[in-house]
Amino acid sequence: MTDSKKLREAVAAKGLKYNYLADNLGITPYGLQKKIENDTEFKAGEVKKLSDLLGLSNRERDAIFFA
Repeated sequence: MTDSKKLREAVAAKGLKYNYLADNLGITPYGLQKKIENDTEFKAGEVKKLSDLLGLSNRERDAIFFA
């Protein structure tokens, strides 16, 4: 389960927009929001891409996406 709060904090810290992230993931902003709210799950490739875009360490990635 994704730690939504930590993910939102990481996005805010990096100063990125959700539309930008969704576009890079190849999904709609609504689809991204559903994943952040744990209505649907992030795919492994999406976790990797978001980790790269947000500059997350392995520890940060694990704390957010594998909480």
